[in-house]
This record gives sequence, structure tokens and C-alpha cells, in this order.
Amino acid sequence: MLAQLYQYKHEEVQFDDNRTTGESQTEDSVNPDSEEYFGADIEEFDGEIWETVEYEGDPIQRRSVTLDGITAISVPQEPTDETDPGLPGYTIQFRTGGEMESIEHAAIVEVQDENPQ
Repeated sequence: MLAQLYQYKHEEVQFDDNRTTGESQTEDSVNPDSEEYFGADIEEFDGEIWETVEYEGDPIQRRSVTLDGITAISVPQEPTDETDPGLPGYTIQFRTGGEMESIEHAAIVEVQDENPQ
């Protein structure tokens, strides 16, 4: 199976000498244009891309995660210790082959069977 998830984390605040504690970051400072920031289009890089989204009035970070070759996917009934009420999502467990892995603070976007019978 192929699964697409959104994973969330708290925004990583970037302080500089010109800002005071509690001063809001602007969208431009958190997500600058990739060509301006890196000197090249971000699509040329293969890396982890987090975007800033709003959740319950606060900025948080979200990224899209695609998992391939999954044989099972589940959400534990009992919350795990990593559960943070300030973030959306749950711990998503998935199995690839014989190994069980998990992603915290995730929400399932779509799951597809690549070879339906």
C-alpha cells in the first residue's frame, strides 16, 4: 500500500537581534522564497520541507510524508506518551515487511492499495 500523511510539530522560532520575545514571525521570515533563501528553486533539493499552518489560532509546522510498501496501518486506541494536545494528529503505526514503526502527531490523508485484487 501507499500512504500519504501530514505530520505536525511546533513552530521552530528563529530569534535574531532585531526581535523581542513574543514578537510574531511574519510568513516571509518563516517561509522565505526558496530561490531568495537558497539561491535555487527548492524543488531541486531532496529534503524535509515543513510549511507553517495555523492550528487553533497558533502557527505550527506541517509536512507531507509519503510511505510506500506498507502492509498495515493503524492508530493506537490508547494515546501514547508523545501525545501533545497543542498539535493535531495521532501516533500512526505502520508495518513494512516485518517491522513496525510509528510517526507521532500525524493525520492520514490517503491510503491506496497499489495492487488491488
